[in-house]
This record gives sequence, structure tokens and C-alpha cells, in this order.
Amino acid sequence: QVQLVESGGGLVQAGGSLRLSCAASGRTASSSTMGWFRQAPGKEREFVAAIHWSGANTFYADSVKGRFTISRDNAKTTVYLQMNSLRPEDTAVYYCAAKSSPIINWGQYDYWGQGTQVTVSS
Repeated sequence: QVQLVESGGGLVQAGGSLRLSCAASGRTASSSTMGWFRQAPGKEREFVAAIHWSGANTFYADSVKGRFTISRDNAKTTVYLQMNSLRPEDTAVYYCAAKSSPIINWGQYDYWGQGTQVTVSS
């Protein structure tokens, strides 16, 4: 079992930056693949980024590549999403997720956080 708690969301102007954090706890938290997803009003949840448990490999959606960076701390229990050059279309609830599979570019996630709102004004 893995518990996930996101923080760091808020309101920012277009072109600005935000950093989201996801604190993971539980027996297998440090060995889990971690991902970020988002869901905008009226839209389906979409993948944003993922990172291997070792931190060595990352994977991004095309829509955020070059603007967002996913990372994790040395203890492997906190995952970050640095979001730069934010756009109004990045407005969404952002969710942290975890899974035991080491495959970072596809597959289902087993655990989810409660989400944090990110709003980008134009």
C-alpha cells in the first residue's frame, strides 16, 4: 500500500512557474514508479510525466515536453513536478500516482493522491 499527498498547486499567470510535490509513504513507496496526471474540467484525465523508481529514467507527454520536469529526492519518497512556461491550457487538477511496475511509458497505476488544483490565468 502506498499513500500519496500532493501539494504546491495554486494560481499563476501565463508564463509563470509552479512546483508540485508528492509525498509518498508506505512499505513500497521508494521502489515505485511515480507519475503525474491531470484532468481539466469536462475532459478526461491525461498523462503528464513519469519517473522510474531509481530516478534514472523519465517520460513526458508531448504537450509538456521541454516545459515540465519530473524528479524525485534521494530517499525516493518525494516526487516533484517543476512546471515552467505555464499556459492557460495547463489549468487542471494534477494528480500524483504510483505503481509497482518499472515500465514508465505505459500501464495502469495502482495508487492515487487526492489532487491539487493548478490554475493558469491569461
